[in-house]
Amino acid sequence: MIIVMDINATAGQVKHVIENIEKRDLTPVIIEGQSRNVIGITGETTQMSMRDFEATDGVSEVIRVSAPYKLANRAFHPEDSHIQVRDRIVGGQELAIMAGPCSVEGEEEIISIAKRMKAAGANMLRGGAFKPRTSPYSFQGLEMEGIKMLVKAREETGLPIVTELMSKDYVDEFAEHVDVIQIGARNMQNYDLLKAVGRTQTPVLLKRGMSATYEEWLMAAEYIMSEGNSNVMLCERGIRTFETETRNCLDIQAVPVLNKLSHLPVIIDPSHAAGTREYIAATSRAAVAAGADGLIIETHACPEDAWSDGAQSLTPDEFDKLMEEVAKIAKAMDRTLPEVK
Repeated sequence: MIIVMDINATAGQVKHVIENIEKRDLTPVIIEGQSRNVIGITGETTQMSMRDFEATDGVSEVIRVSAPYKLANRAFHPEDSHIQVRDRIVGGQELAIMAGPCSVEGEEEIISIAKRMKAAGANMLRGGAFKPRTSPYSFQGLEMEGIKMLVKAREETGLPIVTELMSKDYVDEFAEHVDVIQIGARNMQNYDLLKAVGRTQTPVLLKRGMSATYEEWLMAAEYIMSEGNSNVMLCERGIRTFETETRNCLDIQAVPVLNKLSHLPVIIDPSHAAGTREYIAATSRAAVAAGADGLIIETHACPEDAWSDGAQSLTPDEFDKLMEEVAKIAKAMDRTLPEVK
């Protein structure tokens, strides 16, 4: 349920509504808008009558939200969310460009590619320290040593770091050292992990599960937000279909659908959708044209020698060319690429 306050509602009237919500053992969530405040109500509201608040002074409108996700719902938060990541804003006019290797392979390597990506227009550094792999015999990542290397790369370049968390055992370390916690597709419905990152205020990049519906995906975001962390970005990385020509099927319509259903920024991962670098440029252009708020792209100085996902990693020169192409699409969409510093 949503309570829309009148544009001239006083602080006392807002306080009175909040107290009435709390008396019913429900949780009020205040959403400050440009013109008026909205108070969302989370909890079991099915037995509560809208008339309980409609006659209250200062209340303009009461709306019942039928969708099971509340905090992630655009009805709760009509304006687009802007997520602060250090000195960057995700969801605003500037596109978020997250680039870097699938796996952190060494300090010199990650610093070198970070500098190269920043020079090409990336405003965040992605890199895997903990790697979920299909085979237990594949490289699993450098773990906390990899995190230390990412931190060193941030010190050298100023780029915020994005990396995947697989276990709640490391939540405190990630909250201390990482700028954006990535929750991978395999963990999208790991509810204990979602609640754990929800108890931090670190921005979260929530990837869509391999076969997840939009509602299931938004409900996963709701788990994070219900614990107090509203800094959530949704990442479409392709879903599993009957097609075998590519690694996954990029659901480009996820962008307009999510923009309708939710206020959260939408990031596209063309690398994991394609599985091969041949299709990354075209899908990246399509994503920006569809209205995505950013891209997360795998890059490597020498993809043939990469420890993981080399086939879907762009070379620095290929990334340069992609940024030139994306810049043209961004301009047409009234968006901008990060300024090269």
